[in-house]
This record gives sequence, C-alpha cells and structure tokens, in this order.
Amino acid sequence: MTSVVLAGGRVVDGTGAPARYADVAVAQGRIIEVADPGAARATGRSVDVTGLVVAPGFIDMHAHSDLAVLADPEHEAKVLQGVTTEVLGQDGLSYAPVTDTTLPQLRAQLAGWNGTPDLDYAWRGVGEYLDRVDAGSPTNVAYLVPHGNVRMAVMGTQDRAPTAEDLDAMRALVAEGMAGGAVGMSTGLTYTPGMFAEDAEIVALLEPVRAAGGFYCPHHRNYGSRVVESYQECLEVARRAGVALHLAHCHVNFPMNRGRAPEVLAAIDAAVRNDRLDVTLDTYPYLAAATYLGALLPSRAHAGGTAATLARLRDPAERARILYEVEVVGTDGNHGVPADWDSVVITGVANPELSWAVGSSIRELADRRGREAAEIFADLLVDDGMGTGCLLRVGNEENVRTIMAHPAHTGGSDGILVGAKPHPRAWGTFPRYFETYVRELGVLGLEECVRHLTSRPARRLGIADRGVIRPGMTADLTVFDPDKIASTATYDHPRRTPEGIPHVLVNGEFTVRDGARTDRVPGRALRHRT
Repeated sequence: MTSVVLAGGRVVDGTGAPARYADVAVAQGRIIEVADPGAARATGRSVDVTGLVVAPGFIDMHAHSDLAVLADPEHEAKVLQGVTTEVLGQDGLSYAPVTDTTLPQLRAQLAGWNGTPDLDYAWRGVGEYLDRVDAGSPTNVAYLVPHGNVRMAVMGTQDRAPTAEDLDAMRALVAEGMAGGAVGMSTGLTYTPGMFAEDAEIVALLEPVRAAGGFYCPHHRNYGSRVVESYQECLEVARRAGVALHLAHCHVNFPMNRGRAPEVLAAIDAAVRNDRLDVTLDTYPYLAAATYLGALLPSRAHAGGTAATLARLRDPAERARILYEVEVVGTDGNHGVPADWDSVVITGVANPELSWAVGSSIRELADRRGREAAEIFADLLVDDGMGTGCLLRVGNEENVRTIMAHPAHTGGSDGILVGAKPHPRAWGTFPRYFETYVRELGVLGLEECVRHLTSRPARRLGIADRGVIRPGMTADLTVFDPDKIASTATYDHPRRTPEGIPHVLVNGEFTVRDGARTDRVPGRALRHRT
C-alpha cells in the first residue's frame, strides 16, 4: 500500500470549512495525519502539492459505468476527472439482478447507454455483481437495485399491475439486492418496464429498502409538461414509503419551464420542513440531456420488449399512430412535449452502416435526405435495432444555476461513455463545476463546491469513512489546481480529458500521478450494511 505525504497543499476538507495549508499523510489506505506544513510526523515519500488544492475524491452520484468499471481498466473518462466513487444501477435499469432470460434483453435495451463489451456475464444477483467489482475496479462503486430489472425478472415487459404474488416476488428480489450491498433502489419511470408501474407498486417495493436503511432514487415520470407535479409525486412516494429521497438529474427542462426551478425547490423545502423528509438531489452542469433514441416513444410502444416495438414501427398503420403521438401530441417518453427535431442529435449507433447519422440532428438528417423528420427517426430505430443514442438540447441555464446553489445539491455526470459522439459530461462534469460555476460565474465558492461533490454525497450513501479529509478516513483524494482545472471536452470532441488534476488516490493508491493514469485498479464495492 502507498505511504505518502501530500506536502504543502491547500486542504479543502469537504465539510465546507475554509481551506487551510496542511500536509496530508497517507498509509495503509487511510489518512493518518493532517498537520501544519512541514510538521507531519508520518514517514513516506513526499509529493510537493504547493499551490494545489487537496480535496476528498469526487463522488459521481449518477453514473452509467456499470460495464465500464469491469471492461475498461483505464476508465480515463472518470478517473482523470478526480472521481473516486460512482453510483451505478441508475434509472431503474442495469445488469443485476438478472435472469438467463432478462440478461440478453437488458444488454440489447441498454446498448445505447453501455455498449455490449465482451465480458463474462456470469453474475445474476447484486452481490455477485459487486463481487466482480471487488476483483479490481478503477473507481469505487455504490449500487442501487434497479426497479426495472426487478419488474422484468418477475413480470417481463407487460403493461399491467402486479398481482399480490408478483409484489411478493419483487419485494424478495429488492430485499436480496439490499442484503447484497445495494445502497437503495432506483426507478426509471419513462423507461421500459418501469413506466408501467403505478406509485403504489413503488411504495410497496421500497419496504425492504426502508428496512435496510437505504434510499429511493427516481428518474421520475415527467421532466417537461408536468415537471413540478412529478417532483411532488416523488416526494409523496418517499413520504408514504418512509425512506430518504435522492432526486436523480434534478433538472427543469424544456422551454416551457424556463425560470421554474424555484417552484421545484420550494416543493422540496416544504417536504423537508413539514414532513421531515431527508432529500438530496444531483445535477450535471450542462444544458443537453442524453439517452437512447427509443426513449422518445410512447410507453405503449415498448410493451412486450424490443422485438415487439420494432414490429410496431414496421407496421405502416401503427407507425403512423406512434409518430403522431411523438410529433404532435407529446409522448410520456418525451415528458409530454412534442418532439423538436432540431434538438434531437444522434450521438452513436450500434449498426456501423448508420454512422452517417452521428453528429447531426434529426431535422438536419431529414433536410439532407429530403424526407420527413419523423420517418427518419423511425427508420433509425428500426435499422439500428433500437441501439441509437442521442442528445436532447432541452436545458435552461437559469434553472441549472438555481438548483446547483441549493443546499441539497450534489454532482452527478449521468455520463454515457459509448457512441461516436457521446455527451461531454461523461468526461467533463467535475472540472466544469470548478472552471465555470466556481471560477468564472461564482455560483458556488470553492469550499462549498467541494462539499457538494464529496461529503454531502458520502452522507447520502451512508459512507462514514469517506468524503472528508481527517485522520482515520479512507484516502480517496483528488489534488487539483484551482486556477487551471478545466474541462476540455466539447460536443464535437467529447472524449478530451480535463486539465489541472495532477493526482488522484483511491483507497490510498495513485490512480492518477502527475496527470497521467497509472495502472492501478484499487476500487471496490462500497456495500451498504444495516
């Protein structure tokens, strides 16, 4: 294990306290001393970090690295940003728990998020998946039981209410996942099959989460036409279930919702004040959203799984009905908002023959080919087997800044790592917070921003030994230059790595040294224990 003294830096300890100059000594994976410069009694090689900030490692509260942490030992997208822990199992869909039947279905459905890397997918339960993480990971991993996986394992992709027997079986799977080390449960209420669940089902499945001391993390039903009401529904579900709540990618999107972030925050504050709910949230510091292209379809089009969806899109009459909903009415998949084809940009395809579409909006593709935009959209889904990824340029800057300043805020990249031109947030979220919203705009102060990205998420995850720099804590540390830290990733060049982050330690081991990725994979599963 590394024994090292980070000497002469400015320690921002994660609590929000003012920075102070100190040496930080690390041995056996833990911080053993925080002393005045030159006063550290610990032995070990000294690394001069004069002029740099020494902070706890950043915690990505919303990541889609579920396969990347197993398939890509470099994982530079996150490691070079200073991320030391990622929360996976997001949006109600991931790779555990699975059955022999649902695993191939999920691999196909989630190809636009995670690709299809060549792995030994031998695990089935949450505990087994986390055992694979423990075998060597670039980052630490906390995991949420994905509701969609649970529902699919018991009910398939049927659009119906569960029977009492179904609920019992799903509750047992959630309880098994929590016993395996999950920190809570996520939902994806605009994705198959989570979109078919009523709130009463979610409340029932949160019973074992409450018993284990976990939290609820919803991708809720509507970020557009019913955005405030949908956040209120999340608060009500948490209140009924008696669990803490973490609001995933808590953005207030679409032009109709400009300036409405204070309404959402007022609802959260009222629930905390009146119902004593424990609520946190995460955002990414960008205006574009990202998902797979099929998410824009109405929920009814997804019933029966991918093959059934493709059959509907191949049927002329059914295709016409679906496209009318997408383009004119506004589907539940697109949050009740008619599709704006100028704002939907293709980021990646599963079929290499469709690479001509990457980087262009649906409108641009339609104009280039002299066809209707909705037909281009449907053809891409069919020809790509639903594997297409996209950006949705629907954000509002004033809402991003308002939510970011709230005391419940944490950072989450929502980073999708696959595709020819994925969202730059996967490579740039954490440096962008400091570059743009601390240094340039002053939305957050340095110490407060570090707190948002470290101790506050650690508290939500129940990780008592991380997120703060003090003796005895695990040595997850990020060292950065506050004047130079910056994201270089752009929408045109999304895989550019950041600047100004020379050193990162995970469990006391350097994963980044002098700005370069080392060969270390010291991350492990951070299992929740009751």
